[in-house]
Amino acid sequence: MVATNQTSVHPASFLLLGMAGLEDLQTWLSIPFCLMYIATLLGNFVLLFVIVTERSLHEPMYLFLAMLAVTDLILSSSTVPKALSIFWSLSNKMSFHACLTQMFFTHFSFIAESTVLLAMAFDRYVAICNPLRYATVFTHSVIAKIGVAAIARSFCVMFPTIFLLQRLLYCGHSIMPHTYCEHMGIARLACSDISVNVWYGFATTLLCPGLDVVLIGVSYSLILRAVFRLSSKDAQVKAVGTCSSHACVILMFYTPAFFSFFTLRFGHNVPHHVHILLANLYVLLPPMLNPIVYSVTNKLIREKVSQIL
Repeated sequence: MVATNQTSVHPASFLLLGMAGLEDLQTWLSIPFCLMYIATLLGNFVLLFVIVTERSLHEPMYLFLAMLAVTDLILSSSTVPKALSIFWSLSNKMSFHACLTQMFFTHFSFIAESTVLLAMAFDRYVAICNPLRYATVFTHSVIAKIGVAAIARSFCVMFPTIFLLQRLLYCGHSIMPHTYCEHMGIARLACSDISVNVWYGFATTLLCPGLDVVLIGVSYSLILRAVFRLSSKDAQVKAVGTCSSHACVILMFYTPAFFSFFTLRFGHNVPHHVHILLANLYVLLPPMLNPIVYSVTNKLIREKVSQIL
């Protein structure tokens, strides 16, 4: 009787269809996906190795880069291996609890990365606008607390979604037209009211990455105001140079993520396979490009990486 009731509440497993509508192209899509994932692993592990082993890089900006690399690895590794498994027809099934676990770590790492990007924006603000206070503000203790805060914030935001999804009745619906499990993708399979899930997802998006984007924008507006007040042209160029890589990373991270979020909720005329492509882009493209951007734009990292390679 218990087993019967449990089955009626949620399915034992989900069937993931992958790129629904592009099934004939999935084998070809797996090639760039696989190459991008390999580049993601290689780039972020090399960046982590350089920062950990090189004592001259044990400074706030580089420690934040190490945090960013860790979140990038979790974000991409939570989703891409399963997507490749679907593309290669190895396995397209995922148990209900495994699906919730994947959903948790995907959104958890996204929120954590957003928090780290906000901390990096504040780091650049203090470095340019209050350079004399930089060493006293960003101590190793403060950076460790920021890392713990990023983990705690992500956990507190995502943990309730597990119970919000477990409480729903799925009535045997188990086919998911996606490459990985995400909150609203699972909720839409339910045959019960999901309004709480919809509003919770909308609220957490506005109050986490949405709020982070606003605060990052405020930080950069203050930075630009301070830069344009500098009398020396060389000082202006140097100040802009220290922020350029971070600004590129911010654009790469938030643009596909918010585009995917808003098209999923409001772009009803957008084909479903476009939604899935966008959802895969924001978990794979930024993690692949972040170490490349910082290796190219940061001279010290570029020198250390070139010594290894």
